[in-house]
Amino acid sequence: MRMTADYPKIWLAGFVLAGWLAGRLAPHGPGWLAGWGLVLALAGLALMIWAGWTMRRAHTTVDPHGQPRHLVTSGPFRLSRNPIYVADAMILAGLCLAFRAPLAAVPLVAGFVLVISARFIPHEERRLAQAFPDAFAAYRQRTRRWL
Repeated sequence: MRMTADYPKIWLAGFVLAGWLAGRLAPHGPGWLAGWGLVLALAGLALMIWAGWTMRRAHTTVDPHGQPRHLVTSGPFRLSRNPIYVADAMILAGLCLAFRAPLAAVPLVAGFVLVISARFIPHEERRLAQAFPDAFAAYRQRTRRWL
């Protein structure tokens, strides 16, 4: 396994920081959105925990650079091939609302999804296809990448 600082959570932290700065420098939007933003961020955190727990229970890696030992298709993976990345996007969107930067949420979430889609998902899916060729092909056909 290679050593790298290139992880989705580091990218997420950078995008969250950008949302926080947007809210600090130019707060906008109604204040009541902040509460709903926290609800959305907590829902994303709950989804992330559920997905991580599902992967741990299956005895496979949650490391995006790691080699999968099992193909997980249960729990939140029935709804999305990437529920942890969906959770990250929910957390980012929710925090942008909580930071009073709802207009920043759109480009930041879109940018985060683009980064994850380019830097991580293709490599992860290639490893899954190599490790579980038939099972992953079937899973890919029946389950969307995001939602």
